[in-house]
Amino acid sequence: MINWDPLLLTFKLAFITTVILLVISMPLAYWLSFSKTRVKPVIETLVSMPLVLPPTVLGFYLLVAFSPSNAFGSWLDRWLGLQLVFSFEGLVFASLIYSLPFMVHPIQSGFSSLSKSLIEAAYVLGKSKTATLFRVLLPNIKPSLLTGVVLAFAHTIGEFGVVLMIGGSMPGKTRVASIAIYDEVESLNYDTANTYSLILFAVTFTILLLVYLVNGGFIKQFWK
Repeated sequence: MINWDPLLLTFKLAFITTVILLVISMPLAYWLSFSKTRVKPVIETLVSMPLVLPPTVLGFYLLVAFSPSNAFGSWLDRWLGLQLVFSFEGLVFASLIYSLPFMVHPIQSGFSSLSKSLIEAAYVLGKSKTATLFRVLLPNIKPSLLTGVVLAFAHTIGEFGVVLMIGGSMPGKTRVASIAIYDEVESLNYDTANTYSLILFAVTFTILLLVYLVNGGFIKQFWK
């Protein structure tokens, strides 16, 4: 019988990661879209690194940094009570870094596509930068926001290398679905691995299909 704990833990991780990334990415993408500072290319490079960096590399450095045997990891444990190695909190932190570009890039693209006259009009009407962001710009990039949310959620579901390095395979704590599939294959339990894989395939296919339908206007045209 299939154990549902890895799947539930996976969706919990993906949900928490997506919510936090949405909050972080909106102001970051706004800054990247309109800032002209010289450090902008450096920040853009750092944000995009997870797209090309092997996940095991990122996972390894996070494992080393957060290890209680190192100064930073020891400081986190002693003063903040955080043990990020082999913990669910560690999975969340690693997922935030690894899925960041999948949220930032669509939102940044949405901001960049807006007319500057829209922003200037908001400023002329006396709106602050914060009010302009939340009341003018964000409502006009809803497809980009939806794309970022879906991509970040789906990408977090499929993580393997990073979560394996930082979290290992602790049942009920860090053993997400991708790790469970690996463990079942290692144990030659192909039927169980196939069940986990089919569920993840169906979920990711469905949410990606929905975002394409919504952004493509198919649903609006269908209901006319």
